[in-house]
Amino acid sequence: MGKNIKVLVSGGGTGGHIFPAISIANAIKAQVPEAEILFVGAENRMEMEKVPAAGYKIVGLPVSGFDRKNVFRNLKVFNQLFKSIRQARKTVKEFGPDIAVGVGGYASGPTLWAAAQMGIPTVIQEQNSYAGVTNKLLSSKALAICVAYHNMERFFPKDKIILTGNPVRQELFDENLTQEEAVRFFGLDPNKKTILVVGGSLGARTINESIAGSLDKFTQEDVQLIWQTGKGYDDRAKEILTRISNTNIVQMPFIARMDMAYKSADLVISRAGASSISELCLLKKPVILIPSPNVAEDHQTKNAQALEGVGAAILIPDNQAQEKLVPEALSLVKNDKQLEDMGENIYKLAEKDSATRIANIIIELIEKRKK
Repeated sequence: MGKNIKVLVSGGGTGGHIFPAISIANAIKAQVPEAEILFVGAENRMEMEKVPAAGYKIVGLPVSGFDRKNVFRNLKVFNQLFKSIRQARKTVKEFGPDIAVGVGGYASGPTLWAAAQMGIPTVIQEQNSYAGVTNKLLSSKALAICVAYHNMERFFPKDKIILTGNPVRQELFDENLTQEEAVRFFGLDPNKKTILVVGGSLGARTINESIAGSLDKFTQEDVQLIWQTGKGYDDRAKEILTRISNTNIVQMPFIARMDMAYKSADLVISRAGASSISELCLLKKPVILIPSPNVAEDHQTKNAQALEGVGAAILIPDNQAQEKLVPEALSLVKNDKQLEDMGENIYKLAEKDSATRIANIIIELIEKRKK
């Protein structure tokens, strides 16, 4: 492989898109250290902070999602989309990539469309069990479509599909770390059951309100809680916690050491984003999934159903969470047999070394093109 390969990676919006993208870039760099990698994201989204922190350059596009509730606002969205396509074309022309990789998120569509129009090979990484409209539209031009679930020929040309799984953050996997060490890291008691609550990198209002409304129940059952609220609910959570004296609850807007958090947990409560699910599979974690209702094609519900169908997770709809989430969690966390069975079932779905496998596909496609 030549040393002067150039890879354009596009996508973002949430940690579920950004962390896999960075993992793929790292895997490419591990094999071709001199590779040039440029990210394209959406302005004012978290990739503009996270990608440079990981050591990569990024270009921001003025793109945003369609507003399904207020169609008139979409006039602005269309204007932003056309501007983004022009900027994407400019970026592709100036960078001159050997390949463009889309991982999902607002910026992925304009960038891969522009690259394909200019004759640049493209690769799609579809994270969910139900493909989004953008990726379905882009699939006709893509050379390869890396997926995390079976039966994706419902959405994509069968001959382009490669089952790779979703890349995950490698720093989560430390075999030398014990659960006792992880629990003590948060100042909690290793002898008590611990539930980890994560609503995704941006938080989740329904999950937060369900937990906040039942904090007394965690006190009564003497169950510990590690609670990531997201920035938007941080002040409210801290205000509520000042009214109760419970040393079993650790709350923060964002958990920097997710390796410690996952290792501490006997049970996880989470949204059903594809990236989170892939991590939970590899970490063998029992989970209660509350799919977000505010995502395209309701893909989180379909992700969760895929796990629930094989006994790998419990699904609670968002509109039932306030009533059912905490009672279900407190009952489950004390049922060691069910926790063990769920852990075994979710691990059967794990796809290992996904980032390396996707990097191999990208590098092989570049080699073929250069020949």
